[in-house]
Formats: sequence, C-alpha cells, structure tokens
Amino acid sequence: MRKIILGCLGITLLLSSCVSQKKYADMENKAKEAQDLLNSATVKLNTCLEDKAAATSKMQTLEDQNAFLKANNQDLINNMGNLTTLTSKGADNLEKSLESLKEKDLTIRKLNDAITRRDSVNLSLVQSLKGVLGNLDDEDIEISVEKGVVFVSISDKLLFRSGSFNVTNRAKEVLGKVAQVVNNKPDFEFMVEGHTDTDPYNSGVLYDNWDLSVKRATSVVRILQKDYGVDPKRMTAAGRGEYIPLSPTDKAKNRRTRIVVLPKIDQFYSMIEEGMKDPKIN
Repeated sequence: MRKIILGCLGITLLLSSCVSQKKYADMENKAKEAQDLLNSATVKLNTCLEDKAAATSKMQTLEDQNAFLKANNQDLINNMGNLTTLTSKGADNLEKSLESLKEKDLTIRKLNDAITRRDSVNLSLVQSLKGVLGNLDDEDIEISVEKGVVFVSISDKLLFRSGSFNVTNRAKEVLGKVAQVVNNKPDFEFMVEGHTDTDPYNSGVLYDNWDLSVKRATSVVRILQKDYGVDPKRMTAAGRGEYIPLSPTDKAKNRRTRIVVLPKIDQFYSMIEEGMKDPKIN
C-alpha cells in the first residue's frame, strides 16, 4: 500500500514538474517577443528622432532663407524708391538740359539771322561801291570783305604824291564816288587808315611815318566831310604807319589808304533784336 502511495506521489510530482516547464517556455517566448518588439520600437524611435533633427535643421535653414529674402525684399523696395527719386531727378535734369539747348539754339539762330542780314547789307554795299568805282584799275583800288567787314583799299599813287599828305584832284573824284555810296548807307560807320612803307620820312614837316599816315587819313576824312557832306560822327581817322605791310618786298603795295566800312554797333544789335521778333524764330 505504501508503495502504491509513493508511486502516486511520484507520478503527481512528475506531472507537476512537466506543467511548470511548459509555462516557463511560453513565458520565455513571450518575453523574447516583447524584447523584439522593444528593439523594433527603439529602432523606429531613433529613426524618428533623426528625422526630427533633420526636419528641425531644414526648418531653421528655411527660416534663415525667409529672413534673408525678406531683408533683400526690403532693400529692393528701398532701392526702387531711391531709383524712382533718381529717375525723377534725372528727368528734371534732362528737361532742364533740353531747355538750355533750346535757348542756345534760339540764340544761335538769332545770331545767324543777324549775321545773314549783315552779310546781305555788306553785299549790297560792295555792289554799290563796285558799281561807282568799277572803271578804275585793280592796282589803284581794291574792294574786299573780310570777317563781315568791307574794306576799300586805295593806292597812294592815286591819292597822294610821294611824301605828301595833300589829296590829288583825281583822288577827290574817287572819294566823291565813295561818299556817294556811304551817304546812302547811314547805318554804317567807317574808319580811314593811312599806311606807309618803311622808307623814313625826311621832309622835316612831320616827325615820321606815323605822322604821315595819320595826316593822310585826316586829309581824306576832311575832304569827305567838307566837300561831300559825310557826317563826321560816322568817321574815324587812324594812322598805321609802316607796321602792317601787305608785302615784305613791294613798297608801293604797302603805301595805301584803307577805308574800313562796318555796321554801327547799335545797328548790329538792332539786327539781332529784329531777328528775335521774327515769327519763324519765336
């Protein structure tokens, strides 16, 4: 009996031991599965943390770029404002420059108009002089226009005897023709210039060639005034002596009396004023 009881107890203990090992194995498997899940979750967590760090860095970069773009945008806005101001000033300066150019162009046109009028008057004067003096030899008298001024050059052999300042009768006839033209041109004034050669003056009446050239000029203006009624206010007598020769070798050519005919200064300004009133200019 006792053996039977011991045998039952042994079987009971054996069965009890077998059940505990099975549960242990199951628990061990579950623990392993839990560890695997924990490992997997840890890997995912680390991955998420890395992704978060990358996203945070990218977001910071984008924020920095956004701030940079905002600053640049403000600079561009400011520059556009400055550019608008500069453009406005440039337009004002350009407009002022154009106005200045217009004024200069108008002035040039006025002056050109006055010069054209003066040249027309000079041409008329030259034609008149050549009309009354055209029958004289070219060696005795020459009419020219230089820089808007009319010159009538008369040789001394026609006007004076050697060393003399007394006008010859033939010369008086020539001066009468010149007076006829200048009396019809009251808007002109003129200067009579006496010129000599380099031979010294030795007659004793005058000091030198300066005196001789001046005396010849005053002799001419005196005849124009007294014999032909030319207004003395329009005339000037001047002596050039030997100091403005036409030729270094031809003394006869250098001995001459020159009548310089030019518009009155106030008359020339009147021409400009008349040009200013021209509708084509205004």
